[in-house]
Amino acid sequence: MISALILAAGESKRMGQPKMLLPWGETTVLGKVIGTFHAAGVQDVLVITGGAREQVEKAIGDSARTIFNERYKSGEMLSSIQKGLAAMKNETEAVLIGLGDQPQIMEETVRLVIQEYERAGAAIIVPSYQFHRGHPWLAARAHWKTILNMQSPDSPREFLNRFRDEIHYVEVNSATILQDLDTPEDYLKSHP
Repeated sequence: MISALILAAGESKRMGQPKMLLPWGETTVLGKVIGTFHAAGVQDVLVITGGAREQVEKAIGDSARTIFNERYKSGEMLSSIQKGLAAMKNETEAVLIGLGDQPQIMEETVRLVIQEYERAGAAIIVPSYQFHRGHPWLAARAHWKTILNMQSPDSPREFLNRFRDEIHYVEVNSATILQDLDTPEDYLKSHP
């Protein structure tokens, strides 16, 4: 089974309000991300919450599992990934790591990464647009221990750099794998 781990623990300081809850079409920014993973066939979706925890978890409802990262203010992205990996189901063999503030991510991109894992069996699969790595990227269980043992100031980027020779890249034709929402300007120019 392939599960999704969605990082949604940030404080949205640059946005000035909880960006996961901003309207996106008929749902929210985070709701769109969760929906995209479900639409791509991922049944087990785990969201890591932090800032605005109560509102975010209420908005998620039963569309995904949630875990609160109590280190969200100081632990950076690595602590959220570690929290999520530690809570994965026993039957999960690989995890897709996505960003809660990336509602532009396309269903076909998620499917492409999954299909490549099923075809090639590579332990790390990363989508790439014009030689830039993006999300969601996949890590098979064989690499989880390494990630769980990393300590700040290490980061997910450090992990990918350490295993760069093992990364299987999937070329995509859309910059959406690189686009997230950090500021009101990002939101205003992107939202439907």
